[in-house]
Amino acid sequence: METRAHTFMDIFDTDFSVGRERVRLKKIVIPIIQRDYAQGRTDEDSARIRARFLRALHEAVSGSPATLDFVYGDIDEDGTMTPLDGQQRLTTLFLLHWYAAKKGGAGEDEYRFLYNFSYETRYSARDFCSLLIGFDPSFEGSISDEITDQFWFPLDWQKDPTIRAMLVMLDDIQDVFADIDGLWEKLKGRAIQFYFLPIRDMGLTDELYIKMNSRGKPLTAFEHFKAELEHEIRQADEELCRRIMRKIDIDWTDMLWKYRGSNNITDDEFLRYLRFVCDILCYRSGGTMQGRRMSEFDLLNEFFSPRCRDAKENLLSLESFFDVWCFENLGAEPDEFLGRFISTEHEAGKILVDSRPDLFGDCLENYTDGYGMRSRMFPLGRVVLLYAAVVYLMNRQTVTEAEFARRLRVVHNLAENSEDELSDSTQRTSGNRMPAILRQTDCIIRTGRIDRTIEGSFNQYQLNEEEEKLEWTEQNPEYAETLFVLEDHELLYGRIAVVGLDEPELFGRFAELFACDKDAVDCALTALGDYTQQDGAAWRYQTGSSRILSSWMNLFHNVSAAGFGRTREILHRLLKRRETFSDGMLRGIADRYLAACEEKGRYGWRYYYLRYGDVFRPGRYGKIYWEDKAGAPYEMLMLYAELYLSQNAYQPFLKLLDEDALSRDDWGQWLVRGDYWIECRNDGFYLYAGAEAEEPAYCLEIAQDEKGVDTEDRVKKAGRWYRKLCRRLETEKA
Repeated sequence: METRAHTFMDIFDTDFSVGRERVRLKKIVIPIIQRDYAQGRTDEDSARIRARFLRALHEAVSGSPATLDFVYGDIDEDGTMTPLDGQQRLTTLFLLHWYAAKKGGAGEDEYRFLYNFSYETRYSARDFCSLLIGFDPSFEGSISDEITDQFWFPLDWQKDPTIRAMLVMLDDIQDVFADIDGLWEKLKGRAIQFYFLPIRDMGLTDELYIKMNSRGKPLTAFEHFKAELEHEIRQADEELCRRIMRKIDIDWTDMLWKYRGSNNITDDEFLRYLRFVCDILCYRSGGTMQGRRMSEFDLLNEFFSPRCRDAKENLLSLESFFDVWCFENLGAEPDEFLGRFISTEHEAGKILVDSRPDLFGDCLENYTDGYGMRSRMFPLGRVVLLYAAVVYLMNRQTVTEAEFARRLRVVHNLAENSEDELSDSTQRTSGNRMPAILRQTDCIIRTGRIDRTIEGSFNQYQLNEEEEKLEWTEQNPEYAETLFVLEDHELLYGRIAVVGLDEPELFGRFAELFACDKDAVDCALTALGDYTQQDGAAWRYQTGSSRILSSWMNLFHNVSAAGFGRTREILHRLLKRRETFSDGMLRGIADRYLAACEEKGRYGWRYYYLRYGDVFRPGRYGKIYWEDKAGAPYEMLMLYAELYLSQNAYQPFLKLLDEDALSRDDWGQWLVRGDYWIECRNDGFYLYAGAEAEEPAYCLEIAQDEKGVDTEDRVKKAGRWYRKLCRRLETEKA
């Protein structure tokens, strides 16, 4: 087998062994069975391949001579070679040599060999190549524009895909090589070479030649990516290239095989995990990929090409991130391994998640949304957990499984309670906190400690709590599992500040209490005191809800809210009353409070909240509008939406009088009966005669003590008055 390198100039009139004969190669013809010239197409893949190839050729003539891959082909007895593989490279070399000859002013005798290259895919492509050789461009503008303006260029030639592609390539050659002086001489000096192997030297048959050249399916994006990746890695490290490419084809494919899609290939799964790795590399360097819609080829160029100063380190990281999940390293399948530490229900030694425990498989399936961006189905919290697992797997020699289980719980609690902090966007107020969050995660998994020198990572309150719990469980190991059960409660998700660590006997009681009817819990807490909190807006207050759990989570998680300490105190008072709880016991607390209010003749807002439950406790988000809760507690609006006033909001005392007459245009703050409007104020009910009236026509005063607390039930008193008013209005109307 001959392995001497050739140039596009000297390959013609060279003798080759074909079988037992010596044949002189005189001409290269692209046969009709071959596809059209593709390197000049304008689609994204072709443009990328073209740019990379021209860049390599430019480097070759700039001082680093290059030898291209093998070209295979058959030479017939007349010396005509038809390429089996290498058509695209040969055509580009033909166009580059034409450009160099014309730009360098070479004589016709020097470039006459170009006439020995031709196309037979279409007569138009054949004639174009021949006429092109005789054309001398001015190089004053676009080469393609000059060519298409020639009299010998028919308009319908622009419909030929090969000619169109050649014109595109010529323009790009002009752009890329415009700065190269003496290009023709450099090509003559063997700056670009390639190996040629006659087809019969390889033992190939004509039948195989036909099969390999039939117009089948184009290469997939993943196959293009692999070729690009191999090219880039080889420039960094030949041995590393061989190792990684072998793993992609064998080890990593075997590892990914059980996660393959319905197409029975692992290409998409590989690329999704690759994106995860690239995101991690970006975060580690202090950056973010948020808002950058990058293809896998863009990622390759940014992280793994020679243009990246950390390319080799990134490649080694890529290798490690994939290797840790291989069976021979993991000792189990990824889902089996992760199942030891993650569950969808509470289990000792595991964290509790509300979605797929197999983080790795979930990443392979859902990491991207199809546009090169992380999918909402794989949020940043899961990115952190998967990263934590990878860090552990890379440090298994120094971290035990038991230590990892405890440390993973810390990371999980931090992620669950850092909703505002989990951000990789520079547009959000919190900014890109993922670099710091990953550093903190790395420290926790490797050392079991929180690094206080890392700023701007997880939620500060939760960092404090996790640090306290780590120390507390070390000192009180007998209560550790009871604490973990409490952490996994659906209303807490790792934040146990509302219960605290001082009285571990309350851990189990919390779950007992909230296994009861949530309305009964709400009533019992209200009877014991005002446990409401401002939820961030000065006018909006949070209570519990009988149906929507997020209301309770808002109460128990917002440790910085005004009133959190009072909520905690009242909850503790209730938890300390009994070891077990029931709906009847809780409603009994509320009933005794109501009876005491009625006996004393004191009717605070909490009395009405409990007595008239259907209106004051509608089972929505537990939100109440109070402009001045301390000074005017009865001037309240019950919100239907979670965060804003809507048409379904209402003044509860007015709704109790006449729900049908509530004015929806004013958030239920008025009752409208004909021309009369009724408003509820802190000291009574005001009647206005006409919508334009500025002063009330009548005021139904409610008796109050010196503290502004009702001394008579305003609902009953107003009800009697309103019924009389309605009868009078009906009489007047009649």
